[in-house]
Amino acid sequence: MPANSFSDDDDSENGLVAREAAGDNARAYSISEISARLKRTVEDQFGFVRVRGEISRVSRPRSGHVYTTLKDEKANLDAVIWKGNAARMSFEPEEGLEVIATGKLTTYPGQSKYQIVIERMELAGEGALLALLEKTKARLEAEGLFAPERKRALPYLPRTIGVVTSPTGAVIRDILHRLADRFPSRVIVWPVLVQGQGAAEQVAGAVRGFSELPEGHGDRPDLVIVARGGGSIEDLWGFNEEAVVRAIADCTIPTISAVGHETDTTLADFAADRRAPTPTAAAEMAVPVRAELSATLGDFSARSRSAILRPVALGRERLTARAERMPKPEVLLQPQAQRLDDMAERLRRGLMDRAGKGREALGRLRLSPAMLGRSLRDGRQALAAQRLDPALVQRKITERGEKLASLTRLAEQLHPDRPLARGYVRVMSEAGTTLTDKAQAAKEGALTLKFRDGDLSVITGDAPPTPKSPPPKQKKPRSKAPIQQTDTGGVQDDLFG
Repeated sequence: MPANSFSDDDDSENGLVAREAAGDNARAYSISEISARLKRTVEDQFGFVRVRGEISRVSRPRSGHVYTTLKDEKANLDAVIWKGNAARMSFEPEEGLEVIATGKLTTYPGQSKYQIVIERMELAGEGALLALLEKTKARLEAEGLFAPERKRALPYLPRTIGVVTSPTGAVIRDILHRLADRFPSRVIVWPVLVQGQGAAEQVAGAVRGFSELPEGHGDRPDLVIVARGGGSIEDLWGFNEEAVVRAIADCTIPTISAVGHETDTTLADFAADRRAPTPTAAAEMAVPVRAELSATLGDFSARSRSAILRPVALGRERLTARAERMPKPEVLLQPQAQRLDDMAERLRRGLMDRAGKGREALGRLRLSPAMLGRSLRDGRQALAAQRLDPALVQRKITERGEKLASLTRLAEQLHPDRPLARGYVRVMSEAGTTLTDKAQAAKEGALTLKFRDGDLSVITGDAPPTPKSPPPKQKKPRSKAPIQQTDTGGVQDDLFG
């Protein structure tokens, strides 16, 4: 028989063409059918499971879904978090975290594997939470969000304070009460959730909302306080979220983080410009004490007045000291007064000595004919020694003669008897005084009227009769002979000095 020949029995069992045997219930399933049956079986048996494991890898495609792997020391389990559930996660899945995932098992026919669809994810214990916190802190610190040079100084006296907190808790009441005690200020509260799902997003949005208000806006605060009361690490976890930390770090307004009690620390504390141990302490950091500020201003005012008046007081003291050291005016004038007295006495003695010497010289002077004759001879000799030009002497004589003739003509014109020739009369008293008014003439008993050709005596009617007296002697008329000039020039010298 040929080697490639088969019997009918062999062809039915190991034939090349699949045939269904009579009574056989094992029909052939398609891959899709078996995958679907496996999917339904797995989902029916494991519709709700909680799995504890460590996240080994995390993938975040642009679709928004999260793909990761949970593992322990012996096995791996693929996991997927759909976009809606990923947005509601209270923390970001990161490699190395030990978590407890809640969801359902399903299969992925495309790769013939099973996986868990996670609906909720929690950290497996506080240790895992702290590990996540440290990891997030190290990453953000490496980016420089906690650098000291990013910290800004708080305003000394903010006009408006923005508070991001719950409006119903005790925190806002403590802050308002403390601000009222220290320095009443305007407070704007941005109400947010401070715990639970969505708290981080609301806190981050409130901080960004304050920061995005434009400069000069009436509601833009000068200082922002992010506050919450104390609690466990889980209660405060919203303030460790990266969104809150970045919002505080990017805020353009100085911020104070007042989350929890003094022993509680969150990443928001590292990102803020100042950390307050309690919300009440944040209010104390925000504003000064008004009474202390008033006292400080009063002290500054007193110091400024003292600083202004001190130079005046010092100058007055120096002036007084210098005035006391200065000599008296009379002391300064004593040498000059003494010198004046000395000079006056010397002047008096000098005048007396000079007068005495003059008297002695006058006493020694004796006039005698011989001395006069000698003086006359000396004068003649000196006169003879003088050589005068006749022309000069004659010109001077001529000038003086002309001037004398002019004066003579003027004297003739002004002579009181010249008008008599024109019919005027000159009235004179008995003493020969010329009278110029009626009052003088009335006082005289007799008057003399001088005409051009003679005098006439009259008696006034108002005067009492006078005894007869011999007629007055007739005065001789004055001669009108011109004044003769002489060669000596004596008359000219008398007229002109």
